[in-house]
Amino acid sequence: MMPDGTLAAITALVVIVCGVLFIAETFLRRDDPAGRLWALGFLSAMLTTLCYAVWANDGSAQWAVALGNATFVAGTGFMWLGCRRYNEHPMRWPIALVVLAAVAAAVGVLIAGPDAGGWAGALWMFAPLCLFALTAAVESRRGAMRRATNATMLTLVFALQSLFFLCRIVVFIWVGPEDPIFTVWFGTVPASALTVLLTITSVVATSVLRATRTGLRGRAATAEAGSLLDIQPAPVFGQTLAEVVRAARRHGDHVAVLVIRLEELDYIATAFGLELADQLIAAGRSAVRRGAPPLAVVGEDGDERLAVVTTVRSAGEARRLGMALYRELFDAFNSISGGVLPSLGVGIAVSSAYRQDAEALMADARDAAARAASSVASAVLVADPS
Repeated sequence: MMPDGTLAAITALVVIVCGVLFIAETFLRRDDPAGRLWALGFLSAMLTTLCYAVWANDGSAQWAVALGNATFVAGTGFMWLGCRRYNEHPMRWPIALVVLAAVAAAVGVLIAGPDAGGWAGALWMFAPLCLFALTAAVESRRGAMRRATNATMLTLVFALQSLFFLCRIVVFIWVGPEDPIFTVWFGTVPASALTVLLTITSVVATSVLRATRTGLRGRAATAEAGSLLDIQPAPVFGQTLAEVVRAARRHGDHVAVLVIRLEELDYIATAFGLELADQLIAAGRSAVRRGAPPLAVVGEDGDERLAVVTTVRSAGEARRLGMALYRELFDAFNSISGGVLPSLGVGIAVSSAYRQDAEALMADARDAAARAASSVASAVLVADPS
């Protein structure tokens, strides 16, 4: 068996190399929020290894244990936050929870005092690590990550980490950190070996997920920022939609919201390469802009959807517009993919005397698009008025 110091050095080297590679790639993909959170997770892991190295060389450096435990917790927390951001789930309370857990891990060490040694405040670290790994495993099976085959590796990684720390908590409380059972099965050596395995797997999985997500997002040209012909970012489009609905309400006009949903692009990127997925995204964005009415506003709505808002005279006119967009998209995809087509659905919501709320219209259109993308009967669906 290799010495503990050698294994610790190898663990630190693996974590630092993987972290540096992932962080360096993050700078090349600045439009990926989930990737930035995962990069913070790997950066925290790097800081953890450095802090523990300081403590190994200076047993009196209690601050290093406190900081190392805090960054360890924060690292796993950032991985969970990255999964939530990938799935476009709310972030405010999870961020607060990660911050509080990291602070508690550091404070637990300081409260235990210098006589507690390297296991000072261990349970304050083990518990949130188990919890965040479990929530990350669950999150990787939800939303967009559930449809990404590469996320399965992350699910296994986080589930294994959560199980390891759950067992570590039980054995730590049961026999203590000096008992041979804990040392052999849950001590520094098995933890270091597990860290190497999980780090390498996590880097591979998150890199693939980020690569496919960057392709799915597309890159709208911004040379003419502010032009009506631009595809607006999601926050800007949301504001535009609200303004259009308010103006239409004053004039008694009908507003149609059309959501275009593309699915299975991650599978296409995996099977046929990112280049084809990028070509499909570019063709789809151009087709939507080309097929929309001249004064319609086109915007992003998440990573797999585009949205169009325009005024119409009736729901029938909105459906005809949706059919025209669908045909434009189908022809554009078919011309470049050689029969490799993403799943496509167009959902439509039209305002009425009883439905004139921008958020409600968008929600109805999204729901109709999701049903249309998976429907065998029709790829264009109009939401029922409510």
